[in-house]
Amino acid sequence: MAKKKVDWVDWIKTIIITGLIVILFRMFIAVPIIVDGPSMLPTLENKDRMIVNKIGLMFGEPDRFDVVVFHATTRKDYIKRVIGLPGDSIVYKDDQLYINGQPVEEPFIEEEIANEQSNYTTNFSLRDIPGNAEEVPEGHVFVLGDNRPNSTDSRHLGFIPIDQVVGIAGVTYWPIDKIGFVE
Repeated sequence: MAKKKVDWVDWIKTIIITGLIVILFRMFIAVPIIVDGPSMLPTLENKDRMIVNKIGLMFGEPDRFDVVVFHATTRKDYIKRVIGLPGDSIVYKDDQLYINGQPVEEPFIEEEIANEQSNYTTNFSLRDIPGNAEEVPEGHVFVLGDNRPNSTDSRHLGFIPIDQVVGIAGVTYWPIDKIGFVE
């Protein structure tokens, strides 16, 4: 009888320790995310599943063109691409991105721009978005969805506080044919 009690206690300890490891992993290291909507096409499709790296943000801020997940509202997270960093001036004109007055290539949407009859991204400057600033403020980023005609992003939401960024998209794991790093 004593042997069965020891086995039961060992199982409970194992379950509790495993639960704590999973909770700590999700809080500090990585979290699974399901893409909801078409705003990141062609990079990510609706219902793609991925792992978002949270630990990288403990050591630094997102880089330009990182795909990030952030708290858009208290109940909803969005996934978008970082275009502007603190101090950047952003202008979009005739499907050309200008950062600090210099043209910048966006290889992740080149094909969409080439196939579009009119501008894939509508013309704007930071003065045209909520926040009405000349440059991205300290502690914030400017984000856009890759599917520019169908994306709620900084053009509508304004600048995103870096402390609202949950993590950086790392790896897609579903569907199986799309397993790989998010670029």
